[in-house]
Amino acid sequence: MKKFNINFQQPGGKLKKENQLAYRIAVMASEDWQLTNEITEMVGNRIIDNAGVAVAAINREAVKIARSQAMQFENKKGATLIGLDHNKKFDCQWAAWANAVAVRELDFHDNIMAKETCHPGDCIPTILAVAQQKNCNGEDLVKAIATSYETQLRLSMSIALNPNRIDHVGHLGPAITSALGKLLKLDTETIYQAIQWSAHTSIFTRQGRKGQLSSWKAYAPGLVGKNAIDAIDRAMRGDTSPSPVWEGDYGIIPILVKKDNKDLSIELPEKDEPRTGILGTFTKEHSAGYHGNSIIDLAFNVRKKIKDLKQVKKVNIYSKEYTHIVMGSGSNDREKYSPLASRETLDHSVMYIFAVALEDGEWHHEKSYSDERKNRKETVELWNKIETFESDKWNKKYYDEPDPLKKAQGAEVEIILNNGKKIVDQLEFANAHPSGRAPFKRAEYIKKMEPLFENMINKKEQKKFLDLINNLKNLSCDELNQLNVICDENKINFDKNNIKGIF
Repeated sequence: MKKFNINFQQPGGKLKKENQLAYRIAVMASEDWQLTNEITEMVGNRIIDNAGVAVAAINREAVKIARSQAMQFENKKGATLIGLDHNKKFDCQWAAWANAVAVRELDFHDNIMAKETCHPGDCIPTILAVAQQKNCNGEDLVKAIATSYETQLRLSMSIALNPNRIDHVGHLGPAITSALGKLLKLDTETIYQAIQWSAHTSIFTRQGRKGQLSSWKAYAPGLVGKNAIDAIDRAMRGDTSPSPVWEGDYGIIPILVKKDNKDLSIELPEKDEPRTGILGTFTKEHSAGYHGNSIIDLAFNVRKKIKDLKQVKKVNIYSKEYTHIVMGSGSNDREKYSPLASRETLDHSVMYIFAVALEDGEWHHEKSYSDERKNRKETVELWNKIETFESDKWNKKYYDEPDPLKKAQGAEVEIILNNGKKIVDQLEFANAHPSGRAPFKRAEYIKKMEPLFENMINKKEQKKFLDLINNLKNLSCDELNQLNVICDENKINFDKNNIKGIF
């Protein structure tokens, strides 16, 4: 790794292109390097993970709408849509859009936890769609996905977006763009121009993840993916972009992300160094905001110590600032305590997920959020007894640790019973985390996928998909065009296709 300082262009001054963040990332993306088996294996794991969560969400409203839009743009030389026959192709920009919404909808795939948090697997639908349309092979795909993860991890370790109320897809757009440059083997200058455009068009406010949450967070990765494809396409045609997009005196950092971003630097792999960033990321075992995954596992542990949940008087959960203000009572979002709230709101409510996990001892991506489940009288009563608190101890365990894989994600819970007895327990990492009790390997990714495919994807189709994954880096362009899962007949709901929009 090589460390670079991020310097700002002063009014009237000029920051050399070679010293700009976008150019440094473009250099990294344009260089070639040797794949390792470990990187290839993990890229395959994340494609498996994405397929499972996308199929599980395939008939949800946001996914149906995005798919109905994409289906207006058939292209015989295009890309596949998740669930549909791979012989039916659509323009890659729209396939990326629809598939990214499906992957993101349930908030159930992978994460980065660093100075900024994000879901790096959001990149895969866009990269795969372009790879299929441009007849790339398996090695091209794996290197491109690894490049996107590398870019997003390094940006997330360097530049904080959330404290400035900017959404984390601000890093996803440039990450995808760097990957598309790698995929298509573009030169540094072309990638540089595209990254700047993509960075400029990937900045959104954090309101999309606060208050009454909507499907925005499902659509956001598809939107920046479309922007990334557009940016690459125009840069290939010779277009230029706002420069320097991050460091200019009116740029993203000086104007929009001033908080927690002093004395910035970034580490990037050197020329021949494998892009191992994906190995510093991890997936979810449970479909809830990642800060809640360890809290679900903690609830499973502590419930064994409580004989009667009706005797619970108060529950105090102590964790890091981010958990408290994003998913906890520190958000000051009353919706996080309401049974009328959307699923998108409740999967970002520590209070709700702890209550349900404490009562049920299990977690399900649909049943745990059903109308019947969230409206149970005893659940609502327990839920409203739960409060979160920011803890100096947990802040240190998270914010003072530079290694993303060693940042403590968990919490301490204090349960006060009616008789005054206190039950206290804590968990630093979710079980599935690389530092957790049962870290996910290929077998666990498949085990997570299989029930998500149930009643949608038959065993023969599942085997075909996994066989392709097992040979991922050696896939020909024809085989890569079949890297999709096809749902059984009549399993996909196309009712939104009957509604005429602009397209």
